[in-house]
Amino acid sequence: MMTAEIIFWICVGLILHSYIFYPLLLQLLTRNKSLKTNTQEPGYFPMVSIIMAAYNEEKVIEKKIHSVFRTNYPADKIELIIGSDGSTDQTDKIIQQLTDSGYKIVFQRFGGRNGKANIINHIAPLAKGEIYILTDANILFDENTIGQLVRHFSNNSTGLVGANIINSGMREDGISFQEEAYIRRENMVKYQEGVQWGSMMGAFGACYAVRADLFQKIPANFLMEDFFITLGVLKKGKRSVSDLDAKAYEDVSNLVTEEFKRKVRISAGNFQNLGYYKSLLTRPFSGAGFSFWSHKVLRWLTPFFIIITLACLIVLQQQNLFYRSLLIVHILLMILPFIDWLLGRLNMHNFALRLVAYFYTMNLALLVGFVKYVRGIKSNAWDPTERNIAP
Repeated sequence: MMTAEIIFWICVGLILHSYIFYPLLLQLLTRNKSLKTNTQEPGYFPMVSIIMAAYNEEKVIEKKIHSVFRTNYPADKIELIIGSDGSTDQTDKIIQQLTDSGYKIVFQRFGGRNGKANIINHIAPLAKGEIYILTDANILFDENTIGQLVRHFSNNSTGLVGANIINSGMREDGISFQEEAYIRRENMVKYQEGVQWGSMMGAFGACYAVRADLFQKIPANFLMEDFFITLGVLKKGKRSVSDLDAKAYEDVSNLVTEEFKRKVRISAGNFQNLGYYKSLLTRPFSGAGFSFWSHKVLRWLTPFFIIITLACLIVLQQQNLFYRSLLIVHILLMILPFIDWLLGRLNMHNFALRLVAYFYTMNLALLVGFVKYVRGIKSNAWDPTERNIAP
């Protein structure tokens, strides 16, 4: 009984540390602090290569390209490199038309499905810039995005800068508000990690900048190239930060099925990176190591903690009413996604209930992703997440 009790409270403590105590600690440590580089150094305008893989993005690709070139960053210092991963819609035609009209685009078509990482590996050697900005087709820049990202590289210790992804298109009938709340909180945690230790733990792959000489070829079939590149920068002793003023805009997903599939893919990719960069775990008291453990690894292990706590409570509920009550609450929380689904069918939507349901649904996705990782990942080809694309 005592063993089960100890294991139960350790698991609860680890979950609370990752989701509550660690963010609170960051908030306390970074009070009255900000990123060291706050203004563009006069005359500092390095050549920037914007690198993007695209697959069937006809709904957004034209807007994306326009947003890249309608910027206050010097036009002669920007190039856009696009690899189309066997697109079957009008994506290639739209890109070619814009290229022919004079936009500074290097465009390559690839047959079949190769996957985002493989496309990036193929087109990155074409880049001439000192700074690479890796981005997705559905992410729209504003006039300041490029400059806000690039300004930090005037500090030679900075290796990677993540953008602040701002979501739009939220709808009450799905999970978009919950997803937006999660991303907004993640943005703040990553910003504070960068401020405190220069160890922002994983740029959002939708938009981030990295020094060309720190970019490294992504291993075959890796699903989370953004996290792979971020950890590579940290392993080389360079700073990884996030700039809340480097804003980029994305239509957030509203469908739980679409977000579940995306989280499964992310989870499998996370475990790939954990295996590749496990040496960082041996330095838990360094900024990068502590961030890796607290922000990422413990979260990836949370589905297992949930299962272990359930097993412990089944044993402990025989001991007293307190643990019996906790078991009932635990089971109710685990079936909340089903309850929320039923209420949604009745057009009843509650933000708090759906947020808890979202937590358990996404932890199920983490578990499924782990199983996918264990079984072996044969391809990193992807389909665009269905989003609330504005007309």
